[in-house]
Amino acid sequence: MLRTTAILAILIGLSALPPKAGAQGATVSFGGLKSDTSQPVEVTSDELAVNQTDGTAVFTGNVVVVQGDMRLAAESVRVEYAKDDKTKVERITATGGVTLVSATEAAEGKEAVYTVGTGEVVMTGDVLLTQNGGTIAGQKLVVDLDTGTGRMDGRVKTVLQPKAN
Repeated sequence: MLRTTAILAILIGLSALPPKAGAQGATVSFGGLKSDTSQPVEVTSDELAVNQTDGTAVFTGNVVVVQGDMRLAAESVRVEYAKDDKTKVERITATGGVTLVSATEAAEGKEAVYTVGTGEVVMTGDVLLTQNGGTIAGQKLVVDLDTGTGRMDGRVKTVLQPKAN
């Protein structure tokens, strides 16, 4: 059984990052994951290939993963299982126009990798994060889900919208 519920919540949790400005790198923080992991996860793709030998499942072609208000879209999503326990997800990699969207936030990049054991999410390739009218862009976003902090690197650009009185 795919344990995509927690993985989806974490990947989509990237879209909850509020920006803080910086020159070459920017530290960002989570306000908390807003995904209900008890909700069912629906995965739609053009193709699914499961390899019992190497412990992988690969969804390809217009992959859309939906859980509640959260949505992950990519060209390919690869799920890698632990070698000693084929029901335990070790890593999930989304590639090809990765978009993470919630009701109010969005993040996009070329690739997103979630490593379950370390609680780390790395999003790379022209990363753009949008929240509350502000944006932060860079080449690499690394998020530590245990501490709720992250860092955007690679010629970071931030646009913050002033609040109206």
